[in-house]
Amino acid sequence: MKIEHRITVLAKPEAIFRIYEDVKNWHTWDPDTKQATLDGPFRAGASGKLVPTKGNTVPMVLTEVEVGRSFTVESRIPMFRMVFEHTLQTNDSGTEVVHRITFSGLLSLILGPMLAKQLNANLPITLRNLKLLAECGILTAQEKRTK
Repeated sequence: MKIEHRITVLAKPEAIFRIYEDVKNWHTWDPDTKQATLDGPFRAGASGKLVPTKGNTVPMVLTEVEVGRSFTVESRIPMFRMVFEHTLQTNDSGTEVVHRITFSGLLSLILGPMLAKQLNANLPITLRNLKLLAECGILTAQEKRTK
């Protein structure tokens, strides 16, 4: 199962990528993240933990990082794998930001539809918050909660 949402941001990819690299503040723009930590620098192979706003803490590993362009995070629990791809591509209107999530494993048949509903509702909010933060550098508490 795959979910994908995109938005155009009026900021350079490097500015958006700096927001991504600030893992401890992901919760300020991602309504599905309560807390995130990374043990070490933002590069492929780094591991950490993500505490979702709903559910249990999951381990995460940066499997791919191309500074200023993309990064991929993988989380695994028994019989379930989530891959979160984040890509930045410049175009005539700014930077196209794409967030793509893929579920696999036996439990994806059960967890996939439930998570897909939540992610399809919240990913547009996440992208809008990221856009506001990248374009304005300011994100009010009200804007974070707005759905």
